[in-house]
Amino acid sequence: MLINRKNNQLFLVGLFIFLLVVSCFSMTCGQINIPVKNTLAVIASHIGLPVSHSQFNAEQAAVIWFIRMPRMLVGVLVGAALGTSGAVMQGVFSNPLAGPGMIGVSAGAATGAVIAIALGFSAQNMFLLPAFAFAGSLFAIMLTVFLSMHNGKIPVMTLLLAGVAVGMFLSAVTSGILTIIDEQKLQNYLFWIIGGLDYRRWQHVYIAVGPIIIGIVMMILLSRQLNILVLGDTEARAVGMSVLPFRMIMLSLAAIVTAAAVCVSGNIGFVGLVVPHMMRMIIGPDHRILLPASALAGAIILVICDSLGRIIMPPTEIRVGIMTALLGTPYFLYLLRRMQKHYF
Repeated sequence: MLINRKNNQLFLVGLFIFLLVVSCFSMTCGQINIPVKNTLAVIASHIGLPVSHSQFNAEQAAVIWFIRMPRMLVGVLVGAALGTSGAVMQGVFSNPLAGPGMIGVSAGAATGAVIAIALGFSAQNMFLLPAFAFAGSLFAIMLTVFLSMHNGKIPVMTLLLAGVAVGMFLSAVTSGILTIIDEQKLQNYLFWIIGGLDYRRWQHVYIAVGPIIIGIVMMILLSRQLNILVLGDTEARAVGMSVLPFRMIMLSLAAIVTAAAVCVSGNIGFVGLVVPHMMRMIIGPDHRILLPASALAGAIILVICDSLGRIIMPPTEIRVGIMTALLGTPYFLYLLRRMQKHYF
């Protein structure tokens, strides 16, 4: 049931507060349990607030600031990126089953990552694997757009089909490379492709924060025009909108943000599909509210899934890509059944 429009801002504030709570909880749980007050004391000391260092020891400070804080921030950035990109994709394609990976972004990232691993670049510098994954995503986007364009136009259905074809082609390339690399490199690739936030450091935060934050802000600033586009191309042209350039701008922003997220976390599914649909059911289709709500909710869900993966089967850790798939698949099947009843 939709909430009252007047309460939308309160809803966003509530999501933000809840995100702070789950983020704090995420930094307290793990193989070493650290009380909340100690966690907050460590954070306060690093951002320059007056705090007594007797409230925590050196081990707790190192675990919080150098391991759990960057891991949590990467989770927030990736979840926000996937949630916002999914909402934009569903709006542009007018399809609740649309997701960030529909135009080959994830497949391109996987191909770039396996090339970096096969050539041994990932072992030389930690920045090279994310860089190759990001480059692979951008290549997939450009190839999809090139194959879709005809006489200066890009029909939505053609774009979708081209994205599927590019994704299948790049998946075949990835599989071919996997058949010729050694076992150790194969394990490295499998470890990356599952999707996870473990072993994420401040360097990963620095890689992702710029393109993700800038991309999300730009998409939110263009949300009013996206509302018009959702009404249909004819209605959009009637109010003077250049439909094709705007559609390409929104798709490019969503794809770049998704690429920045995937390159630091690996392939994490269902967040971009499930979160926007859930938020749309709660607050309605207005993208001016839907996009920031999807960003906050995506961050919340990914941080929760990562936390649950650490505490369900200690000391074994279930990677966040597995957790989101386990939780997202039932909802996807439910959504698919609803679509079947509506259209068939």
